[in-house]
Amino acid sequence: QVQLVESGGGLVQPGGSLRLSCATSGSTLDYGAAAWFRQAPGKEREGLSCMDSNHGGKYYADSVKGRFTISRDSAKNTLYLQMNGLKPDDTAVYYCVLNWARFCGLATSRQYDYWGQGTQVTVSS
Repeated sequence: QVQLVESGGGLVQPGGSLRLSCATSGSTLDYGAAAWFRQAPGKEREGLSCMDSNHGGKYYADSVKGRFTISRDSAKNTLYLQMNGLKPDDTAVYYCVLNWARFCGLATSRQYDYWGQGTQVTVSS
């Protein structure tokens, strides 16, 4: 059974940085397309960044391009999201997601079969 466990969220001041981690168990992360989504209260779920399977292409939403970086460590079976230049609008619950497709996407989270429990990120002074 595939399990995703996020960590690394917390409270940070505007302009600060956080690195989210998503540890995967039950399968090999490299074989899947992985992504990060977030959802803030009262807002729709938003796709932020994704990576194709087997270390393929990486893609970013315009809202985070140039500030966030997605990566994965094959040896640790872990997905990361490095977030720099955080803004109050980045406050949300962040989720890592996974499916066994070759290519990832950010338009909808419904294409993903596996979800982490979410980690809260709060950007505030």
